[in-house]
Amino acid sequence: MANAKGRRRRFGALRQLPSGQWQARYRGPDGLMRPADTTFATKTDAEVWLTRKEAEILNGDWINPDAGKVLLSDYGTTWIEERPNLRPKTIRLYRYLFRRHIQPHFGTVTIADIKEAHVRSWRKKLLDSGVSTVTTAKAYRLLKAILYTAVDDGIIRRNPCRIKGAGQEQSAERPVLTIAEVYDLAAAIDPRYRALVLLGTFASLRWAELAALRPCDIDLGACTIRVVRQLIEQLGGGSAFGPPKSRAGRRTVPFSDIIKAELADHLQHLDQDDEQALVFTSPMGTPLRHSNFYRRAWLPAVVRAGLPGIHFHDLRHAGNTLTADAGASLRELMDRMGHSSTRAALIYQHSSDERQRKLADAVGEVARAALGKTATASGTYVAREARGQS
Repeated sequence: MANAKGRRRRFGALRQLPSGQWQARYRGPDGLMRPADTTFATKTDAEVWLTRKEAEILNGDWINPDAGKVLLSDYGTTWIEERPNLRPKTIRLYRYLFRRHIQPHFGTVTIADIKEAHVRSWRKKLLDSGVSTVTTAKAYRLLKAILYTAVDDGIIRRNPCRIKGAGQEQSAERPVLTIAEVYDLAAAIDPRYRALVLLGTFASLRWAELAALRPCDIDLGACTIRVVRQLIEQLGGGSAFGPPKSRAGRRTVPFSDIIKAELADHLQHLDQDDEQALVFTSPMGTPLRHSNFYRRAWLPAVVRAGLPGIHFHDLRHAGNTLTADAGASLRELMDRMGHSSTRAALIYQHSSDERQRKLADAVGEVARAALGKTATASGTYVAREARGQS
C-alpha cells in the first residue's frame, strides 16, 4: 500500500496503516506470512507481539491458526467415534448430549472461535431453558473433554471450558426403599423376576452383573455370588458378555440367607446341565435387555406396588444403605460394591435417623457405665438417678 509505512525486521514485519494502527506479520514454521489477528495502537505494542510470537516458534509452542478453523460439529463427532474402549451405553449418551445440547449452539462454530464467554453463555442458556443441572454438567464435561483433546492436538492453546464446578453433578438424593417396599416390588413383578429383585437388593449387584449371572456363579451353601462378568448391550441390538467395569468389579459378594430359599427355588427351574445358562432371561429365554425389561416388567410392577418413580438401580442403593447402616466400613462398602475409589462408597457413609438413634443410645450406655464408676464417690450421679426414679 502506497500510503502505509513499512519496515523490515530480523523477525516479522511492521507497517503503519492509514488509520494510524500498526499491523504485524511474521513467517510461520510452515513458510507462510501470517498477520496478527488484531492491529495495535502503537508500534511498541506490535513489536512486543512479534517478540512473543518468535519465542513461541523457538520454544515449539506455535499453534497454526488454520488448524482451529475446523468446525466443532465435525471434530466432536469424530472425537466420539474414535474414543477407545467406550461401552455402547456411553457412546449413546455422548451422541445424545452432543446432538441435543452442544451442536445446536456450537455446531457451525470453529474450535478456535470458542471463547470462555461463549461457554458461559451456552451453559446459562441450557439451565435457563429447563435442562437439568445433572444433564448440563454431563454436557459441559463432554465439551471440556473434546476441547482438551483439541489442545493436545495443537489446534488451540487453551481450553475455554474453565467454569469452576460446572462439571460437578448435584443429583437429587434417590429414595431409599424399605425392606417392606422391596418385598412389595418382588410380589408385584412377574414371578420370573422375583429373585432378581431380591438379589439386586441383598447382594447390591448392578443390572448388567445380574443379567450375566450363571447358576455356577451362585453358591447357595455359602450364600455368595461370584461376579466375573457383565452383560453389555450392543449398539443396534444384540448383546455380549464382557469383564466387570473395573478390576474391583471382579469380586465375591455374600448375601443374606433370608433369600436363600427363594433363590434356590428359582434355580431349580433352570437347566442345570447347561453351563452357559443364565439365571435371569427374557420370557423367550434370551439375555435380558434393559429397555424391554423396564417397559414390560418393571414399570407395571412399581405401579402395582404403589412406588412410581422407583428405578431398578434403587434396589442396589437400598442394599448399600442397609449394609452401611449395619456398620460396614468404607473399605467393606467399596469391596461389596465393586468400586476401586471411595467416591461412590462415601455416599453411604451418612446414617439414617434410626442408625443415629442407635449410636446415640450406645454412647449413652457407655457414658452411664463410666459415670457409674467415677461419679459415685461424689454422689452426684447417684442422686440424680434416684430423683429420676422417685
